[in-house]
Amino acid sequence: MKISSRTLALLASLLIMASLVYFFTDIVAYVCIAWVLSMIGQPLMDFFQKHLKIWKFRAGPNLSAMLTLFSFFLAIFLFILLFVPPIVESINNLAGVDYGQIASALDEPLQHLQASLAKYGLHRSEVPLDQQLQSTFTDWFEPATIGKYFGELLAAAGDIVIGFVSVLFITFFFLKEQGLFVSFVTAIMPPQFEKKVQSAISDTATMLSRYFRGLLLQMLSVATFVTLALSILGVKNALLIGVFAALLNVIPYIGPIIGAVFGIFFTISSGLDLDFYSQMLPQIMKVAAVFAAAQMLDNYILQPFIFSSSILAHPLEIFIVVLMGAQINGVLGMVLAIPAYTVLRAVARAFLSNFHIVQHLTERMDKLRN
Repeated sequence: MKISSRTLALLASLLIMASLVYFFTDIVAYVCIAWVLSMIGQPLMDFFQKHLKIWKFRAGPNLSAMLTLFSFFLAIFLFILLFVPPIVESINNLAGVDYGQIASALDEPLQHLQASLAKYGLHRSEVPLDQQLQSTFTDWFEPATIGKYFGELLAAAGDIVIGFVSVLFITFFFLKEQGLFVSFVTAIMPPQFEKKVQSAISDTATMLSRYFRGLLLQMLSVATFVTLALSILGVKNALLIGVFAALLNVIPYIGPIIGAVFGIFFTISSGLDLDFYSQMLPQIMKVAAVFAAAQMLDNYILQPFIFSSSILAHPLEIFIVVLMGAQINGVLGMVLAIPAYTVLRAVARAFLSNFHIVQHLTERMDKLRN
């Protein structure tokens, strides 16, 4: 079979891009992160350039890019100011928690649970549940283990600083010159594919920018709902639980469950002196009820809005993609599955539109051009 020169040029370009990704993974990651940040900050760039005036002069690209980055820093600073102190306080409390005391507080209900499970032949271990729970808490939250993780984080601080500065520098130029990323990618590809590359990047940028803005709205909504609901119900550490609920909600499907477990754990650890049935159990039920309501809000209102208006894919399609991401790389794969699928759909629509399956998977993307 004869291969055309056009196909050879495309294969060579793809090989070059694959080589760059393989040999310069960190740099490619910096560029991709900066591109995403530039898409998120584009509305701010447009606002500053259109509406900000200094006497008779409008803000140019340089000033607008710096103000956009400053807005990012301001948002991070406010986040640290509001949430880091209670998080640090809770971590310090975790380091001093007697996890055996937590297990002891749950001793009576765990004995009842163990008896019920044994009655139906579901628990045959000779080790009581309270001892298993105490061992689990000790293994997961032992102060020495926490210190080890903190030490590893400090050891990686140099790489984190280099990455942060690199992303900041690249983001500035992506904000300042909107077509710079497109020019970089099209320079690698053959000239005859320039329009297709531009089309793929344009579709990707549109969907990803809307997806990340929607994701930010989703996190703020979940954090606000959980924090307010727990505060009204008189649950301690409501702000901390709400923030972690929002952060873990980024993990599709299993994130809210992990967040609920986290919230219940903190509720128990902050009320060890309470009677379980009359005081602690109602608190746990309140936390569980709030997370169940937050999950319903997320599943039936927030997620359909984000997915339908951003990446334009069917919910079942998204569910299968997330499962594939989990199969490939666990939790990280689940988090990155939707953005990666968005990019692949845009590329397939530009280069493989003759295939029926590609037409079917990308038919909703026609709304981007209408």
